[in-house]
Amino acid sequence: MTARIAVTGASGFCGGVVARAAAAAGADVVCLGRRPGPVGEFRYWDASRRTPPDLTGTDVVLHLAAAVGDPPPGRVAEAAFRAVNVDGAARVLAAAGTRTVVWVSSASVYAPAGPSPIREDHPLAGMTAYGRTKAAGERLALAAGAVVLRPRAVYGHGDPHLLPRLRRVVRGGRALLPGPDVPLSLTAVENLADACLAAAGWPSAAYNIADAGPYQRDRVVEAVCGVRVQHLPIPVATAAVTMATALARVTRRPPVLTRYAVDQLTSAVILDIGRARAQGWTPRRTLADFLSEAH
Repeated sequence: MTARIAVTGASGFCGGVVARAAAAAGADVVCLGRRPGPVGEFRYWDASRRTPPDLTGTDVVLHLAAAVGDPPPGRVAEAAFRAVNVDGAARVLAAAGTRTVVWVSSASVYAPAGPSPIREDHPLAGMTAYGRTKAAGERLALAAGAVVLRPRAVYGHGDPHLLPRLRRVVRGGRALLPGPDVPLSLTAVENLADACLAAAGWPSAAYNIADAGPYQRDRVVEAVCGVRVQHLPIPVATAAVTMATALARVTRRPPVLTRYAVDQLTSAVILDIGRARAQGWTPRRTLADFLSEAH
């Protein structure tokens, strides 16, 4: 019998790749979101509204709809992210009933860590509205028996977040980065899609999802941007964050530079993916694969 898989957020970057992967694996796909997905049946659903998603006739729910980004600080942004990442998640879980739910979260839920690999039992303390609301949504998902995936810095063709953000650090033919080089885990969107499909058969728990090994930050930026990296003192970057945040409060627009972005670039973040590997999942894609196809 062919599985019928519901994918929320299927018109987005990650959701679209997951929907196509599900269809390629032979599933009937139902795409839920404000815009049609790339394959299968479309059912309109706005995660920020109180209307529940229509999951009629589906067997598995892959929940990727989310409010994503690094918004200006304040209650307005927090409420907007909560409406989707917490309240929307609750509506998905209620509508899913006894169906299997795979809930795509983020490594942004973790509290700051040292150089040691981060396991799933690391404390949660999201630094932004995104991280905090994803952590709150996770708690609901796990309490309902869902499988939670925590990718970090998802990249791939059509990525609207990570790679464009990296390219914005280029100035005068150089990439200006704060502090010394650090190792970072990244997640190819294809590896995330593989995990989403496989996780429907995993025990309810949280699982880190990333490429097989970490990358050196400077090498990633040089490869993506095609320029040399120049290191800036962290206090200079911190001062720039203060100015950008103050400007954002006045203009009510997202700041061009945030404390979170600086922390992401200056702190070593390595995910331990042993728990997902123990379920038989293996990351097959690397950044080198992506770069070779991009040129």
